[in-house]
Parts: sequence; structure tokens; C-alpha cells
Amino acid sequence: MSSDRLLHEIVSIALAAGDIIMDIYGGPVEVRTKDDSSPVTEADEAAEKHILAALAALTPDIPVVAEEAAAAGTMPDISRGVFWLVDPLDGTKEFISRNGEFTVNIALVMNGNPVLGVVHAPAIGRTFYGAEDEGAFCLEDGESRPIAARPAPADGVVVVASRSHGAGEELDAFLAGLKVASTSQAGSSLKFCLVAAGEADLYPRFGRTMEWDTAAGQAVLMAAGGRVETTAGEPLLYGKKGVENPHFIAYGAQSS
Repeated sequence: MSSDRLLHEIVSIALAAGDIIMDIYGGPVEVRTKDDSSPVTEADEAAEKHILAALAALTPDIPVVAEEAAAAGTMPDISRGVFWLVDPLDGTKEFISRNGEFTVNIALVMNGNPVLGVVHAPAIGRTFYGAEDEGAFCLEDGESRPIAARPAPADGVVVVASRSHGAGEELDAFLAGLKVASTSQAGSSLKFCLVAAGEADLYPRFGRTMEWDTAAGQAVLMAAGGRVETTAGEPLLYGKKGVENPHFIAYGAQSS
């Protein structure tokens, strides 16, 4: 299957998962707490069930690492280096607070790198998707358009940070060394996508994230010409033991 066709199949799967989430979003939501103290809802579980079934039918030989299955103790063998990473509802806190900034994340990882990703934000009607050698796109109001990360503006960078996790001293220290035009907040993996679309320039993250939180957004950003590095300046890679990320910075395009 070509990467273009695969990418569009994953967009369709994410859109359907978003419809499932929005059906639940409109009614009362029961919130439970997982062992790691993070919240989970029926929407997380229903969306993941759909995505897992769809991926099994589409790519039966590629294992899937999915957030809720992993929380339940199910972790497939990913030693071949090719696997899907799925967060069926990234930004559960945003879903619960009903601010609309939650996403469906699906990414394909090959040899540590996220090479294809879809980030669908059903409540705000934006879907970001991209793949290596295919470019990056935003689907909105029924129209798909190419997107590209921009070089940092000379008059100062636009920084986007997490809405649900405090800034902290590390972020303040990092920003102190930069010329910052403005700082805003956004939920879930939308932060990567805002950088990918040239609507922001930097997304620094000095809090805890898991691989399923970041892979799809990183794939979109990389397809748009950006990059994601650890605070040590190394590429943010996947398939790590414990599937937990180090702190990282997501950047727009490099200046020529």
C-alpha cells in the first residue's frame, strides 16, 4: 500500500473515532481514574476499540501500542521496529472540561521515527495529517490544504505551551533566553500541529508525556518541515522502554 493511500485510510479511521467521541461528548460523561491517576472516560475506550479493529483489518501484521490497552497491561511485541502508536483521546482533561481541545492521535513508527501521523480534533473541526515524502496537510470545512512550518520570525517567536500542565521553572528559564513575541496555551497534540501549520514557532515540553501523546503530532510536524529534539539536542525517538518521553522541544522550520 502506498504511503499516500495509507495516510488517507488513517485519516478516515481517525474521523470515525472522532464521531464516536462527539456522540459521547454531548451527554453526561462518567470519569474514572486509572492506576497512574490520569482520567479515563467511555469516549477513550470506545474510540480505541474502533481504532484497534480498523487497524487490525487494514494492517494485520503491524502491532499497535494503544494507551488504554497499555494501561490494562497489554503491550505487543514491537521488536521488529514497525508499530502503530494510538492515543484515542489525547487531552481527556480537555474533553472533561469541554473546551474542545482534544484529539485522536494515530502514528506509524518505523525504526524509532514517526513516519506518518494523523491528529484529528473533532470538536473544533480540524484534522492535521502528514507523512514522510508526502508533506503535511490540514483538513477543515471539507477542504484539505498543504501546511508548512515557518522559520522563526526575526521579531520574536510565538510559543505554544500546555494548557493542563503548569509552565514550571524549566520552561521559564528556557524562554528567558529567547526573543518571544507571544505565548499561548493549547491542549493535547494540537500544539505540534500549530507549529506545523506556521501558527506558532516553538512548543517546549518539560512535563511528563508518553509516546502515544506525541508520535502523531511529531509526524505531522516533521512532514511540515519542523523537528522535535530532546533537551540534549537529540531526535525524539520511539520504542523506548516504558514508552515514556524525555523532555523535548518542538521547532518550526530552520532558517535558510
